[in-house]
This record gives sequence, C-alpha cells and structure tokens, in this order.
Amino acid sequence: MTPTATELVAGYRNKTISPVEVTEAALNAIDTLDGVVNAFVLVAAEDAIAAARASEARWQAGEPLGPADGVPTSIKDALWTRGWPTVRGSHLIDATGPGWDEDAPAVARLRESGAVLLGKTTTPEYSWKGVTDSPRYGVTANPWDPTKTAGGSSGGSAVAVALGMGAWSIGTDGGGSVRIPAAFTGTVALKPTYGLIPHYPPSPFGTLAHVGPMTRTVRDTAALLDVLTGFDARDWSAMPTPAASFLAGLDDGISGLRVAFSPNLGFVRNCAEVDSAVRAAVDVLVDAGAHVDEVDPGFGNPVQAFHVLWFAGAAKVLQAHGSLDAWTGRIDPGLHRVATLGATYTVADYLDAMAVRTELGRLMGEFHQTYDVLVTPTLPLGAFPAGQDVPDGSASPDWTSWTPYTYPFNLTQQPALSVPCGFTAAGLPIGLQIVGARHADPLVLRVGQAYQSGTDWHLRTPRLSTDEDGEH
Repeated sequence: MTPTATELVAGYRNKTISPVEVTEAALNAIDTLDGVVNAFVLVAAEDAIAAARASEARWQAGEPLGPADGVPTSIKDALWTRGWPTVRGSHLIDATGPGWDEDAPAVARLRESGAVLLGKTTTPEYSWKGVTDSPRYGVTANPWDPTKTAGGSSGGSAVAVALGMGAWSIGTDGGGSVRIPAAFTGTVALKPTYGLIPHYPPSPFGTLAHVGPMTRTVRDTAALLDVLTGFDARDWSAMPTPAASFLAGLDDGISGLRVAFSPNLGFVRNCAEVDSAVRAAVDVLVDAGAHVDEVDPGFGNPVQAFHVLWFAGAAKVLQAHGSLDAWTGRIDPGLHRVATLGATYTVADYLDAMAVRTELGRLMGEFHQTYDVLVTPTLPLGAFPAGQDVPDGSASPDWTSWTPYTYPFNLTQQPALSVPCGFTAAGLPIGLQIVGARHADPLVLRVGQAYQSGTDWHLRTPRLSTDEDGEH
C-alpha cells in the first residue's frame, strides 16, 4: 500500500524515504491510471519534481519548512493556485487570460509548508452538484468500478487520493462535496467547522461552502488540518489559528463518550447494505467504550431551504456572464436549470430559508448538549452509473435527492467526517458520517480515529490501484 502522508514525513525525517522518489511514484500513478478515471485537469510534473528536489535538500539539512514538506498534494480546480488557471470545469472561464497570480488561503498554507503540488483535480461546473462531470473535462470515474460515479463535487481529489496520485488533496464542500466522494471511493474527508479553514475568494454559494482535507486516514486528516488552518485576513469569517495540533489527543479513545446513532434522520430510506454496514460500524464504537443511543436529532428534511440558498448561488454564478439563455448548450444543463429557478427567488424567499437554517442550528446546538457526536450513514446508497446526476429510477432530477445526510450540516456549519465502513455486494465503498457540535472538530476526529483503530476498511485499495494488495 502507498504510504500515508504521516508515514512519508516520518520516512523523510529518518531519511529512509526520498521526496523525489515519492513524487515520481505519484506522477507514475497519474500517468498510468488517469486515462481511466479522469481525475486531473492539470499536471505540473516538472514543477513537482523540482519542488521535491528542494524538499529533499531541506530534509537532508534537517530544515523542513513544515509538516507537509515533500508530501505530494493535489488541489481541486475550484481553489486559486498561483501560476495555474482555475477554470472550475466551465467553458465560461478563459484559462489563457491574465491573472492566476494568487493562492487561495489553503493553497498558500500548503506552499508555505513545503508541500509538492502535483496539479489540479476535476470538479463539476462551478462545483454545483454531487457528482463529478463537466462540459469542459468530461466524466470522472470511480476507482473501484470505472463504470460508476466517483461522487462530487470534489470527485477528482477523492479519486487521486484513493489511487495514490499523491498522498492527500484539498477540496470544497457546499452540500457534501468532500464527504460524498469520500464515501463512494473508500477515503476519508472532513468538512470542518465553517471558518476553521479560511476560504478566498468567497464562494458564490456563500457560507454553505467549506474547504476540507481529503486523505486516506483520519490521522492524515488531522495532520493536513494542522497545515490548512492558519488565519488569513482575506476571509472575513476566518477563525484564529488553533493553539493546539489536531493530532494532540487523537488516540485518547472514546470511552464514556455520548454517541447518538440516527440510522435515517427520521426521513431517509437506505439500501439494506448501507443499513447493515453502518450498524456494524456503530457496534465498533460500542466496543470502544462509547455509550450509544439510537435516536434522531428531530428535524425534518431541510432540502427546500437548502435549494433556495444553493440555486440562488447558482444564479449568481451565471449572472456574471450575462443572460442565462446566451449560454444554453455551453453549460451543464442541470446548472442552467437550477440557476434559472434560483433567479426567480425573492429576498423574502432567501430570508425564509435563512430562518430555517437558523432554527436548525439552534436545534443541533441543543442536541449536542446531550450527545457529543451524531453518527449517520454518509450516503444512503452505493455509487451509481457515471455520467448521471441521480441514480436510475430517481423521481427527482436534483442531486440533493440522494445526499440527505450531508447538506443539513452545511446549513448548520458543523464539522462532519466521512470514513469508510464497508462495501456493497458489488464491491463499492460505504461511508460512515460523524458529526459534532460547531468547533468540536478535534472530538469528531478522535471518534473517527477510534473507529479506524478497530477496523481495516481504510486499508483497502481499489482494484484499479497499481498496488499488489488491492483486493478486498
């Protein structure tokens, strides 16, 4: 199995692993496999090797820049990256135009820490939906079965991590966009408390949108969070730089922790394989000493409020490019549809949706006075055919119809972690979601680490992987 980022850094420190060799291996994985899965829109091989050589010299001198020095990393093509265009899967953006001279805060923190930036990963157009395909770059496939979707909108990043195309990646999450592809690809992703990782320029989807680490293990997620959370004044809602490492206390266990297990939030229907896998995962938490109650948090489906906020954001995205009708045929038809609807909403509609959001936040705040974390499935189903917004037979054209566990916690801005917890009979990964109160990110990570300490799902690698131990 490809070493994790924390294993790489330990190897660099004791000089048993070379950043150059590791970067060459990541680039080889991209060369070998990306033609099948389509995870990257840009690969900067020469720049990556040069950065790896510089990192190797620093490690040899005992002077690394930071905890990510020499770690091969990819960036979702929704985050500004100096020297590379950010085109967001859209024909509306001119990649050859001027600019591209500023890093998003998360990218800047990675660069300051010495990370080796490999390239940029795929996203649906303007990250608007829960699968990854775009008019500009086509469909991103699932590494466990390339006929299936990888999920989205940070699908390219999840696939890159799953296949060893770099040790970790950073994505964005406005309604589940790091957790959805993590669940479908058997990887780990955290949507942190809003503002913990600064975000600039601000998303057109407003304060629904978070930046999140995407990795193969909870330990790597904590380590990457340490890198990404430095304060950045460009984000007016950015939280102060944390005083303690997210690795501190990660292995303290969960004995006595109060866990609420909601198998369906009171309004979701899961496939039987998801039900079985998630219940088995909850048993692992019980064995680790947690006190678990099966209980719903007590809210109804907030999808209509989410749609008002999300579709209005889509309308704002396209408004900058003129008339919606002028772009018919050049943009994702689904994006055109929801943006057209979003343009009809009134200020009163928006304020009503915000009132629903505020009430949901109050309810969850009080819920976490009783329970430390809430555990749910990440998704109610396994991956469905690639190139579709929704599963076969869906009564709705909206991606929110099959992601009911993720978007509520963008409304509340709570930390939510997805970890792999099993497979369907077809060999497709299943995800477990762990949700905490706002600012309880360390606790959410600790629960995820306790779960991974008692299981080995995160050690499985896709059939498509070049590793020899890819069978599960």
